[in-house]
Amino acid sequence: MPKIKKPLVVVTRKLPDRVELRMRELFDVRFNDDDKPMSAAQLAEAVKTANVLVPTVTDEIDSSVLSKAGEQLKLIANFGNGVDNIDVASAIQRGITVTNTPGVLTEDTADMTMALILSVPRRLAEGSQVLTSDKDWDGWSPTWMLGHRIWGKRLGIIGMGRIGQAVARRARAFGLQIHYHNRRRVPTRVEEELDATYWESLDQMLARMDIVSVNCPHTPATYHLLSARRLKLMREDAYIVNTARGEVIDENALARMLEADEIAGAGLDVFEQEPAVNPKLVKLARAGKVVLLPHMGSATLEGRVDMGEKVIINIKTFMDGHRPPDRVLPSML
Repeated sequence: MPKIKKPLVVVTRKLPDRVELRMRELFDVRFNDDDKPMSAAQLAEAVKTANVLVPTVTDEIDSSVLSKAGEQLKLIANFGNGVDNIDVASAIQRGITVTNTPGVLTEDTADMTMALILSVPRRLAEGSQVLTSDKDWDGWSPTWMLGHRIWGKRLGIIGMGRIGQAVARRARAFGLQIHYHNRRRVPTRVEEELDATYWESLDQMLARMDIVSVNCPHTPATYHLLSARRLKLMREDAYIVNTARGEVIDENALARMLEADEIAGAGLDVFEQEPAVNPKLVKLARAGKVVLLPHMGSATLEGRVDMGEKVIINIKTFMDGHRPPDRVLPSML
């Protein structure tokens, strides 16, 4: 890759001021100041001229968009860890390198996962609504708003990568027993540190857990990993939490089960058709069976700045003729 003094970098969404300022110093940058998601036509126009495209999870960089790319586009530096919004194989086939921002959102996402693990069984959202609704609170009662204790319960983590392990560390402090299912068993030292039990069979694990936490990425292999069949394996008094990707769960099947009291509750920060949210889930949230959050798992200023710094390092390294530290390959997905 020949060096370009100041590459043209197109950024698809508004980034923290500190990140944008640094980008202005280093690159010739076009920002999306109104912060509205770009249309497919706008993305196609961007790849015709940019040396580097910086998309986010809201941008679908599929083969159709990539087919419009000019020869000058050499790098897609994703502002995010997951790259399910990018057709990585098509990009690489066209000679375009893809990078992401792994690791920087681990603790933030794990914090939010733990918050949902607490909020659903303990009915925190329902309790908050009591004080903000039009009705007066009648005061404390021994049998009112009873939730369930999480101490001593079994937590089944689906996806024991960085975030899954960070969730496990927090959950242990709350007295939860750690179980997990993963594509590959984690090293023995990690299992011992977390006192974690490995389940080769996801089906068998689901049938025995009190709480299930989804922490795996969305890939073709994990689309509807929690299908209607698998969800039915869960106990009626079990809870499910998802801070990964909405596509991992069959959302309609989950809504039907919650409505029929075939599962105790759910805490969801991600959805299949974002930004649209399944109306059935909204109705269930109003009834107190679900806690819904608008994709806030990684929403900390510190995390967003760290992401931006990783994007800048990847661009700078690549443009200096070196391999970027966070290059994504199809074999990694």
